[in-house]
Amino acid sequence: MYEPGKVFLTMRSEEILSRVDHTLLKPDASWESMEKLCEEAVRYHTASVCIPPCYVKRVKERYEDLTVCTVIGFPLGYSVTAAKVEEARQAVWDGADEIDMVVNVTDVKNHRFAEVEAEIRAVKEVCGKRVLKVIAETCYLTEEEKIAACEAVTKAGADYIKTSTGFGTAGATIEDVRLFRKHIGPDVKIKAAGGIRTRQALEAFLSEGCDRVGASCAVEVLRDEK
Repeated sequence: MYEPGKVFLTMRSEEILSRVDHTLLKPDASWESMEKLCEEAVRYHTASVCIPPCYVKRVKERYEDLTVCTVIGFPLGYSVTAAKVEEARQAVWDGADEIDMVVNVTDVKNHRFAEVEAEIRAVKEVCGKRVLKVIAETCYLTEEEKIAACEAVTKAGADYIKTSTGFGTAGATIEDVRLFRKHIGPDVKIKAAGGIRTRQALEAFLSEGCDRVGASCAVEVLRDEK
């Protein structure tokens, strides 16, 4: 995780929230909980809401000016490419503005990096100008594999590399963000997610160069400090 000994506390709450993907991906998430998430996102001006694909159309119809992010191949990533492409196509059709896809971790572990790159490129083609974030799920990867994931994301033309789903064995770490920064291309941004639950952690990841942070409790943590 982040380094708990470091204290930042220099960013305004509004600045932090503007870079948060306000997230609710629990399998039992109700429509009422989605409405609460979206109302909070509107009120506190978060970067987006990150929600399950089944809610994209309904949320976009209700909150048409809200940036809607959804997930593809989530959370395990080992769906075949054709399935991920169709998931992405449907999400775009339903109104998603951003897509967070899980990399095929099995391909990464088997060092089939050309296939990893091809899959990312295929999903990006469907996304077009919409933002594509690729979740590397770093908790399962060696340093060599993380570097190879950075290269595949860069070559395939994705917009972001993202640390984690939040459903794996561990979440974001500062060390992984620093590694990403060294190995991604100049047009690729970084999103940290997974286990980021305090103001200190939010500031730590943003201070290390993350453009976005995925978190489910950022509004709860920060709203009383506004």
